[in-house]
Amino acid sequence: MALKRMGIVDNYERIREFTVAVVGVGGVGSVTAEMLTRCGVGKLLLFDYDKVELANMNRLFFQPYQAGMSKVQAAEKTLREINPDVTFETHNYNITTMDNFKHFMERISKGNLSGDGPVDLVLSCVDNFEARMAINMACNELGQNWFESGVSENAVSGHIQFIKPGETACFACAPPLVVASNIDEKTLKREGVCAASLPTTMGIVAGFLVQNTLKYLLGFGNVTHYLGYSALTDFFPTMALKPNSTCEDSFCRKQQKVFQESEAKKPKEVIEEKVEEIVHESNEWGICLVSETSDEDLKSKPAPELVAGLSYSYDKPESKKVDAAEEVGNDELSVEDLMAQMKAL
Repeated sequence: MALKRMGIVDNYERIREFTVAVVGVGGVGSVTAEMLTRCGVGKLLLFDYDKVELANMNRLFFQPYQAGMSKVQAAEKTLREINPDVTFETHNYNITTMDNFKHFMERISKGNLSGDGPVDLVLSCVDNFEARMAINMACNELGQNWFESGVSENAVSGHIQFIKPGETACFACAPPLVVASNIDEKTLKREGVCAASLPTTMGIVAGFLVQNTLKYLLGFGNVTHYLGYSALTDFFPTMALKPNSTCEDSFCRKQQKVFQESEAKKPKEVIEEKVEEIVHESNEWGICLVSETSDEDLKSKPAPELVAGLSYSYDKPESKKVDAAEEVGNDELSVEDLMAQMKAL
């Protein structure tokens, strides 16, 4: 209600009508799910196959007594206690396997609040390349808008990326080193070294993710296409990524064609240039701006009336234009006579 009074959101209560799928309920995903639950989203679909470990306690959300539980089970239990008005749907499986991938696509396309249509948004909070590619493939095929997010292995940087199939670059359009080199992502990880994690970085990335989710769903502000974060320098780069016309994902290329055709059908806006008429304020002295003209042009135009007793110099015949000194000299009066006339006045 306060957001509406301040003119931020027209109708925040619409949040109850939306369904969001969160894929990956780890450090970023669990906090994302909690924020959406507190915001009052209508329905949450949670996907993950991992279990809660004591090693996860340096992150947010999960508690030690939940160790051994599946992440989706633990998350649902906690989230229901926070806001029982939210509808939850959990799936404890790996979306990258063939059978699970088909079921994942089916739930994305028919898992909305009423059960007869697609979810409103998919949020990728996974920590590996293979799962990201699976989400990318599913959303490209379904034409489903989604957010990709991630935190670096050194735990001091992260990013979010908004993807609209056909309109913006998909995850395969601007490939990371794994795609560009066609190598196994496992070769990039150092053996015996575990990825670091900080609850601060994960919380910041989750905050950016949910903030832009709210802007997208409720239609306020600007949804960022890409937002990065570097904790070492507090640097927040942003950019817009266009789709790659030669993307390896065939469904991405298909969505690009559909988007281009829809844009071509839109009527083009005609911008009319308005020329404002210049109006000069009237003035009692008859002053106006004119172009350079000669004396003859001035004489041909009627002059405005002057105060009685005054005349224009150019109206006098040349013969009458005499110097004042000459007029005084022709009288030939002595100084004494002039003094006498002055006294008489």
